[in-house]
Amino acid sequence: MLGASTPRLFEVEPGSSIRGDCHWQADLKKCPTMILVHGLEGSSDSNYMKGTAEKAFAAGFNVVRLNQRNCGGTEKLTPTLYNSGLSSDYGAVVKELIERDGLPEIFAVGFSMGGNLVMKMAGETGADPPAELRGVVAICPSLNLASCADAVAAPRNLIYQWHFVKRLKNRMRYKASLYPDLYVVDGMDGIRSVREFDDAITAKYCGFESADDYYTKSSAGRVAPAIRVPTLVLISQDDPMIPIEPFREPTLLGNPNVQVLETRYGGHCAFISRAGGHDRFWVEAKIVEFCSQRTKKAQTGRAASP
Repeated sequence: MLGASTPRLFEVEPGSSIRGDCHWQADLKKCPTMILVHGLEGSSDSNYMKGTAEKAFAAGFNVVRLNQRNCGGTEKLTPTLYNSGLSSDYGAVVKELIERDGLPEIFAVGFSMGGNLVMKMAGETGADPPAELRGVVAICPSLNLASCADAVAAPRNLIYQWHFVKRLKNRMRYKASLYPDLYVVDGMDGIRSVREFDDAITAKYCGFESADDYYTKSSAGRVAPAIRVPTLVLISQDDPMIPIEPFREPTLLGNPNVQVLETRYGGHCAFISRAGGHDRFWVEAKIVEFCSQRTKKAQTGRAASP
């Protein structure tokens, strides 16, 4: 079982921090580190975050389960909102772990919205990523935000849409109660979709002209061809919220640094194996396997083999 975590605040820009729930190995500087980023309306306590953390820690990784801005009860740590374009937050975390903690190997893993964020971060480093950033894994990333918003609005996803919109509205009302001079939420009653929320709230308060402008500028697909860090992307053909087409784009598949693993089944970030036991949640084991193979220790061992 995963033991107790140590909370830590990372200042990602002046006046704004995010909280990480950290699990450190006894000699943390000699171990690789995995940072985990959750999806829309999730938190560091989401089951997939804890499940992955448990496997990674058992495999010898330090693990930092990150909350996006305002998530996991952290609304008071920033006057701003969270959105799919804030990849710089995770670049700031990586930089701090390298410069302040001296951690030699870091892997960034994101789920859904978090997958978009870590891929966008990797793409934005371009041809000069930190040497310590050894790999990126994106599970069902919202690579094209506009197509994802349209998919969530499909009739088959009515329950998902209702859940997300309700949670987003509730979070926004609480945020406005903390910062009444910054946010006005009287007009939210008519919002019925994620796209409408992004048009009325996210774009307005996060510096975008519209939902379409937000989606265009914040989608990782725009910068994925520039990724120079070993990256694994896992996507399923039956994902109800993430259309498969953006993952078949030649600009993505033509990047030798990006491996796209497309499965027939898996739903949205589920990938439950038919086999029972410890590895029933297949994707968690796949994340740890990919990262473990790219540690310096593993690569040195392979180089030394006859």
